Amino acid sequence: VQLVESGGGLVQPGGSLRLSCAASGFTFSRYGMSWYRQTPGSERELVASITSTGSSTNYADSLKGRFTISRDNVKNTVFLQMNSLRPEDTAVYYCYVRYRSGLKVYDYWGQGTQVTVSS
Repeated sequence: VQLVESGGGLVQPGGSLRLSCAASGFTFSRYGMSWYRQTPGSERELVASITSTGSSTNYADSLKGRFTISRDNVKNTVFLQMNSLRPEDTAVYYCYVRYRSGLKVYDYWGQGTQVTVSS
């Protein structure tokens, strides 16, 4: 299993970014996917999740209306569209999947992509 994030960077407050997570090594269309974020000294927090088909999504309450998670099951990629960005959105953003193999469960994370919101 491999998850590779991209799309982070420096953006001004009020701006937008679109993060991508390219997945490989498993049957992507069978798994729900999530985005998390983490700032130094803080726990990693859930940003958004999407079901395997994309039919259902879930967001942290504080982010509803600004962030949108989506996926492309042909390209094995999950996206996070972030609008109206605020300085408090500055964090490392991680892609996540809970992979199942038989009775075993494994948590996989990408390497993270830095998002910095600053003027």
